[in-house]
Amino acid sequence: MDNDCLFCRIVAGEIPATVVHETDTTLAFRDIDPKAPVHVLVIPKAHHQDVTAVANADPKAAADVLAAAAAVAEAEGLLADGFRLIFNSGANGGQEVFHVHAHVLGGRPLGPMVSR
Repeated sequence: MDNDCLFCRIVAGEIPATVVHETDTTLAFRDIDPKAPVHVLVIPKAHHQDVTAVANADPKAAADVLAAAAAVAEAEGLLADGFRLIFNSGANGGQEVFHVHAHVLGGRPLGPMVSR
């Protein structure tokens, strides 16, 4: 655990979150500033800075995050119409909290999110 990490503190129960899915290794909770009707963050419980770090250090944890994201999409009723799964990595990639997390977004048609 990184005591300065917002998501580590959520995992530890120090900061409240609306949890929608949990496994031994992952936690999924609603984003506090949703960009779509469904906007859930899926994180590994262990601290890894970004998607590259978790993929290199613990490929099973990376796979667990993907499996949890799929479970969230199914539970939220997104499979029929589709959903977007996003990992922002690094400051230029739009990452704001430096604990790897996947965004599960859906519930309406999603337009392009990357500008030139």
